[in-house]
Amino acid sequence: MPRPRKMRTVCEMPQDIAFGPRGVEHSSDNVITIGIDEYESIRLIDLEGLTQEECARQMNIARTTVQSIYSEARNKIASAIVLRKWLVVKGGDVVLCHGDSPYCGALGCNGNGRGLGQGNGKGPGQGIGRRLRENNQK
Repeated sequence: MPRPRKMRTVCEMPQDIAFGPRGVEHSSDNVITIGIDEYESIRLIDLEGLTQEECARQMNIARTTVQSIYSEARNKIASAIVLRKWLVVKGGDVVLCHGDSPYCGALGCNGNGRGLGQGNGKGPGQGIGRRLRENNQK
């Protein structure tokens, strides 16, 4: 019997769940589905600039699991873009952050599952704005 999947902690649910090419109808035969955990790994690593190790700590899973989730997410996003398919975000074994994690409010946590950009005010600067400021100071 396989080991049960560990729930992945995510800090926010995506506001938009479907993204697609202009002029292409959304139908079941032209959709690629990306899980919420895959979406979160892309957000934390590519948008927020976290390392895979930091992302793993924030999502409460192993770094090797993050590596696998991240790789699969990038592959799906590339396929959606190149093949002009719709990308739909849904599903996955996830639990929302509720402010009790030591990483809540820091390193890209955008607010207790309340939605993009609302923040919880627990950390110095938040999300992409903090990373952009850090990069501009270098």
